Parts: sequence; C-alpha cells; structure tokens
Amino acid sequence: MHIVMYPGTFDPVTNGHIDVIRRAVELFSSVVVTVAINTGKEPLFSTDERVEMLKESLKDFNNVSVDSFDGLVVDHAKAVGAKGIIRGLRAVSDFEYEFQMALMNRKLAGNISTIFLMPHEKYTYLNSTIVRNLASLHSDVSEFVPPIVQRALKKKFQ
Repeated sequence: MHIVMYPGTFDPVTNGHIDVIRRAVELFSSVVVTVAINTGKEPLFSTDERVEMLKESLKDFNNVSVDSFDGLVVDHAKAVGAKGIIRGLRAVSDFEYEFQMALMNRKLAGNISTIFLMPHEKYTYLNSTIVRNLASLHSDVSEFVPPIVQRALKKKFQ
C-alpha cells in the first residue's frame, strides 16, 4: 500500500485542492489530507471547521482520510505511514518555495518523497485567499468551492 499525505491550511478548501486530491487518488492507494495548524497565521475557519468541510467535500473518495496536525510535515507523514507528500503547483511562482520545502523535507526525512501535482488549468489562478476575499465582498464563489464551503463562507460574511 502506498500512502501519501496532502498537507495544507485549506482555509478554505477549494475546487483546485480537490482536483489535486482527485489526481493523487488515481496514483496512490491511500491519501491522507491533513489540515496544518499554523500558529503564525490567523485562519478564517477553525481547524475543526476545516476538517469537517474537507470530510464533507471528500466523502465520495473511498481511499481518502482527513486529519490535522501541529508540527513538522515530515513528522506527521511518518506518523501516518506516508511514503510521499503531495504538493500542488499552480504556476512557476509556486515552484521556488515548494522546491525549497521539498529539499528541506528530504534532509529531515530522506525516505519520504515530495510529489508535485498540477491541478487542471482552470484552477491555476485559484487560491484560498482569493476565495476568502471574494466571499467577504459577497461575490458568488460557487464555481470555486464545494457547496459546504460556499454555505460556510456566506455564514461567516453575513
């Protein structure tokens, strides 16, 4: 069994994230989607809210589980038995940061590989910050996020 982990803040999860997960599911036996707790950021949604939105959004995937962690990505990857860490690349601008992180993760845990997956081109401009900004201005975000996220955003910005 080849387990991979897809870490992120997912604040909120977008259709671009789900597209990357869909690609990972086609390649690996099991995908652990994990919400990173970053004390340096102030998320819009709590960790529990993000986990619940992911679980609901991914309920049709049989080989996907959702959890959260606080600490180093590679430590959590080891804890869940992952052989790889999935990272999404939307544009060249993502590459430099992701490349540096992949090299550091390799240094910390040489037996865990970083796998870069690109979402469908229709999601290359999409990120959680843009979605939050649009929702805060009461714009329709239905084509960018799953229905549960759309409802949660509307509730946050009523």
